[in-house]
Amino acid sequence: MPRPAVIALEDGRWFTGEALTGRGTAGGELVFTTAMVGFQEVITDPSYHGQIITYTFPLIGNYGVHPDRDESETPHARAVVAREITNYCFNHASNGTWLDWLAERNVLAVSGVDTRALTRHLRDKGALRAVVSTEALDARTLVKAARSLPAMAGADLVRAVTRADAHALSAEPAEGPHVVVYDFGVKRSILRQLEMQGFHLTLVPARMSARDVLRLKPDGVVLSNGPGDPAAVGYAVKNVSRLLGRVPLFGICLGHQLLALALGLRTYKLKFGHRGCNHPVKDLMTGVVEITTQNHGFAVRSDGQLPRGVEFTHLNLNDDTVEGL
Repeated sequence: MPRPAVIALEDGRWFTGEALTGRGTAGGELVFTTAMVGFQEVITDPSYHGQIITYTFPLIGNYGVHPDRDESETPHARAVVAREITNYCFNHASNGTWLDWLAERNVLAVSGVDTRALTRHLRDKGALRAVVSTEALDARTLVKAARSLPAMAGADLVRAVTRADAHALSAEPAEGPHVVVYDFGVKRSILRQLEMQGFHLTLVPARMSARDVLRLKPDGVVLSNGPGDPAAVGYAVKNVSRLLGRVPLFGICLGHQLLALALGLRTYKLKFGHRGCNHPVKDLMTGVVEITTQNHGFAVRSDGQLPRGVEFTHLNLNDDTVEGL
């Protein structure tokens, strides 16, 4: 049975809806994604760890779920918010409905919310700390609870999602180049894409030292995606700086920001982040504009003098933020 739910924001605004799955109270940074699809991938993406996701598309769940779409073992979002979550799916490849999937994992999913108004509020005010509850419905109490939550800026969330030990993905030695992947919260789809290129992959924990990584004799190192503030992951920045010039490096999302910090650049928190499948990015080397899928709440600062040997190669055409260097 649906239960009344309240979503309270730190600035005093609150919204109501019905919890279709899960129960209790969940708190985190409230963000929105404009993607029409990928609802299962989004909630299992470790980059969303500690966040509450608002889906701007009005109908979510209509093509069901499949295990191959999971980006990790478990959901990482604290809760999900939508205008309508359907329990019907029309997809020959689906093996169940999204609502059943959410219920099995006890994810707090709130439907019937005016997500248009909520998204406009977040667009104007920026991502906000929030609390979603089915048990305490007094908005003023929940607003106070939201204000007591830790801020995303300054938060090292990598430690909550990284692996504990190094692990070679291939059981047998591969013929392709050996690539070490720093696991800051890596998505399965990234690993699949790397394997499709013929790379032999070794996953290592976020705190593995540069010396230990070099002992693995990699042909290259990938710095993965992940949650939280890159400036708070000082141990990773230190390791990346020690790898510079000694092995080819490629950073994605958080990894890109860590690489920038190691090069002497700075990062900052975006007002409401980039989350969706329709972000235009211009390659400054070729002039080509590509439509990209993004999920990041921090960016590399573009002001000030660039360190020697560093140049920006990609810009987001929505807000002129740095997307590649």
